[in-house]
Amino acid sequence: MPTNVCTAKASYKKAPGTLELTDTHLQWSQDGKKVPSVRVPYHEATSLFCSKEGAAQVRLKLGLVNDDNGHNFTFTAPQAVAYSERETFKRELTNIISRNRSTADSNANPAAAPPPIVAALSASPSKAPTPRPAVAVASASRASTSRAPSVSSDRRTPILPGTDAASDFRLRKKVLMGNPELASLHRELVMSGQITEAEFWEGREHLLLAESATESQRKGRPGQLVDPRPQTVEGGEIKIVITPQLVHDIFEEFPVVAKAYNDNVPNKLSEADFWKRYFQSKLFNAHRASIRSSAAQHVVKEDPIFDKYLEKDDDELEPRRARDEVADLFINLGATLEDHGETGNQRDITMQPGRQRGALPLIRKFNEHSERLLNSALGDKPPAKRRRVGGGDGGNDAYGQLDLDDLHDPETSVGIILEMQDRQRYFEGQMASAAAVEDARKKAFDVRPIFKEARDSLVSWEYNLNQLKLERKPGDAALLSMTQNVASRLDVKSKKNEMPPDLFIQLTTCQTAANEFLRQFWSAIYPPSTETQTIAPATPAQKATKAAKMAGYLGKTHEKVDALVRTAQVEGVDSIRVQVAMKPILDAVDHALAFYHTRSAKPTKGIN
Repeated sequence: MPTNVCTAKASYKKAPGTLELTDTHLQWSQDGKKVPSVRVPYHEATSLFCSKEGAAQVRLKLGLVNDDNGHNFTFTAPQAVAYSERETFKRELTNIISRNRSTADSNANPAAAPPPIVAALSASPSKAPTPRPAVAVASASRASTSRAPSVSSDRRTPILPGTDAASDFRLRKKVLMGNPELASLHRELVMSGQITEAEFWEGREHLLLAESATESQRKGRPGQLVDPRPQTVEGGEIKIVITPQLVHDIFEEFPVVAKAYNDNVPNKLSEADFWKRYFQSKLFNAHRASIRSSAAQHVVKEDPIFDKYLEKDDDELEPRRARDEVADLFINLGATLEDHGETGNQRDITMQPGRQRGALPLIRKFNEHSERLLNSALGDKPPAKRRRVGGGDGGNDAYGQLDLDDLHDPETSVGIILEMQDRQRYFEGQMASAAAVEDARKKAFDVRPIFKEARDSLVSWEYNLNQLKLERKPGDAALLSMTQNVASRLDVKSKKNEMPPDLFIQLTTCQTAANEFLRQFWSAIYPPSTETQTIAPATPAQKATKAAKMAGYLGKTHEKVDALVRTAQVEGVDSIRVQVAMKPILDAVDHALAFYHTRSAKPTKGIN
């Protein structure tokens, strides 16, 4: 008798029952019946979907090998209990699906199998539809009879390095949601089973990488100096709005305020009294980012608590906090001062530090704030990354400071090798042409006849110019031609919106799908570019099969265009306009099919 791993109350197709997971299968039995209505062996489970955390209904969907719809279960226990039961089933089923994929991959191609995709789905409190992702993404490793056979069906959907299946699913979903045209193309081709998920994203890895880079970016500290601005409210009172972010910024910018807070709150002062007294104290006035008088400065009071934390103004010639870093000789203007004593411009005596003593504390405050911003941006990088100075022996690496990355010529792309017929004949013709040109240059060239002809043509040029008469007919013809050209352009522009919206959408869909098939076809014919990152490159056999499949899809393009022409005639649209609009894509399709048939007819080995 099978051993039960976990059990829970769940409804299936709105019928209450019990969901059980044994050591061999998953089954669901309706209340009052002994025979299970649903029974799924372990080896048939391929994918798992769950409702979003906190949704009104706790649901679980299990995808099967030959059934994309699978089975949907809704846990009927109270919310907290149902969520716990669902998580238990999810954990066990995830392990089962992972083992199934590992077994399938080891039989077809021994490679490590990724964990199953578990996607978070939204749930509606009033309706219980079939849970599915907002933008459905089909796994290429799922074998389905309802989908067209694919060259990539024997290998799993490529996942970005360093991300799991769920993160990769989220990245693709965000890319599709941010690009409506790409999402429409995905629905048209992938969801209809014409191409697989792996084929769709092949060549578009840069979109996923860009989205991943955007998500991994860390927002830096704001560059504005912390300076709370008082607000005057009714009655003449001054108010400062204190938020947790403002408190954090004040503590980070002024550690002395954090020290005062830890020393006095909550033993001597409450938090509200602490901030009220701080904003009326000399300490806050010293931390202001302006030396101008303000309304807050007129209400500064003596405070026995905060006055203990006051520091003397940093207005001496030498700053109170000396920098501990080694000065860079390449930007230290005083390092070579003794070498230019007798030459150069006269010294500017106005550029003396401390000439306006009252501005020194504010200037140094800005400098320290800028230094903190740079340190927070650089993080914990080693000194070699933070500043190109010094080696292990303490000496400065002068060449390392001068050798900038921007001064190096970037590596050029090797490109794609050109395959051409009669290559030897082509180069022989080029060499013969170059030799003929060189021989012509070596021959003696007499310019005297040319000068004589030019001189004879200038004789009596004034008389010939007076005899020149311009006929009006050619000018009128040119003007009439230009007028007709402008009129035809205006006529086309005025008629561009006369096409019915439904027919226009069909034309756009047909053209977009054909462009995608062409992209898939040529990517299978030619080797990938070295400038683009390919996550899961296909084998030569897979590329050949893919090219054949795409050629079959391209062969149906003429039938689709003919159907659109007939639709246009029924709706009263000039069929010529449809044919002209679709002619470029038809020419591209014909060129691809002709290339494929010529290449397939050759007995030689094709391009890998």
